[in-house]
Amino acid sequence: MSLPLKVIAVVSSTAAYLALAILGFGGPARFFAHGALIGLTVAVGLMSFASLFVGGSVSAGMREDRGNRWVIAAFAVIAILSAWLPAYTDRHEFWTIDGEAIRWTGVVLFLLGGALRLWPVHVLGHRFSGLVAIQPGHTLQTGGVYGIIRHPSYLGLLLNATGWALAFRSGVGLLLAALNLVPLLARIRAEENLLRSEFGQAYEAYRARTARLIPGIY
Repeated sequence: MSLPLKVIAVVSSTAAYLALAILGFGGPARFFAHGALIGLTVAVGLMSFASLFVGGSVSAGMREDRGNRWVIAAFAVIAILSAWLPAYTDRHEFWTIDGEAIRWTGVVLFLLGGALRLWPVHVLGHRFSGLVAIQPGHTLQTGGVYGIIRHPSYLGLLLNATGWALAFRSGVGLLLAALNLVPLLARIRAEENLLRSEFGQAYEAYRARTARLIPGIY
């Protein structure tokens, strides 16, 4: 995708996501009356800007597991619900967690998750795809954060989603963040099967010394 098209896609999707949140919260005046939500908006803007330069693609490459494409639709549905519903429940004080500190904790987690989401994309470059695929010249990345966990970007996604939910003090948002685990674990299994078939014993040795998402736990 050319840079101008990428800019259009990122700006339009970011604007739509924030618009859903603002709508759910009851309008701009109510939304921007909270310092933490202003901070969240700035964080979203920073992440969107950074995403223009980290690389990655949606390429089927040399070989793709097409049976895993359903997770893209699942993530999209969860994302749309997450954009609007936590803000809506916040406005109506439905199943909320009290305290402005919770909002700021969410903003911090959102930023940390965003950094952990985007940095691995930058590291992998052309090897990172929105599809489960082996790219031309694909090699195993086993250094840096990848020397500890095999899927740091997905851990970033979960932290990012949790932070968004907490910024709206939303118990429902936390459930939606957890719901990401269903397509996420399916995606991880598909990726690991494909990488095992491509790299054989080298990948098995890498798996043996690293965690999927959280060292010592999973």
